[in-house]
Amino acid sequence: MSLVPLVERESATGIVKDQLDRIHAAFGTVPAMFRAVANSPAALTSMWASFGAFSDGALGSALGEQIAVAVANRNSCEYCLSAHTALGRKAGVSSAALRAAQMGDSDDPRTAALLKFVLKLVEQRGQVTAADVQAVRDQSWSDEHIVEVIAQVALNLFTNYINIALAVPVDFPAVSLAQAN
Repeated sequence: MSLVPLVERESATGIVKDQLDRIHAAFGTVPAMFRAVANSPAALTSMWASFGAFSDGALGSALGEQIAVAVANRNSCEYCLSAHTALGRKAGVSSAALRAAQMGDSDDPRTAALLKFVLKLVEQRGQVTAADVQAVRDQSWSDEHIVEVIAQVALNLFTNYINIALAVPVDFPAVSLAQAN
């Protein structure tokens, strides 16, 4: 049971109603996370605008979903892991690639380097080294990609914290967290 009310689109007003209508149009429903965040119009606007900005980003949706899966698994956010696994499949990412991403891995060396960097960002709270950044560059990722990865990690931390702290019920097909070897 969520620790905050899940705002109903039908009873929302003003900017919250407008945002929830847009979310409904995109998903065909309003996922519970957005209904929880709708308790703060500013937070909802920020979150939805960030998702929108990244939809046209340099990394693309498939890689964005792999990043989200890696962050969610590392933070033990079952909501985000389930949601982004479903969205990753919709973006064309295989089940095997999404399972690998949970552990920050990929068969593709470029993607594996980026996901390793993602997990370092999370584990070290952004305290990465110049060598960590260079390792990503060495796999032909540009500064645009690197900055966008950091921004996507920050957005995913925001969504993970919302869902974990507020006990938002999972309304996507459940995916099990992967344990580190």
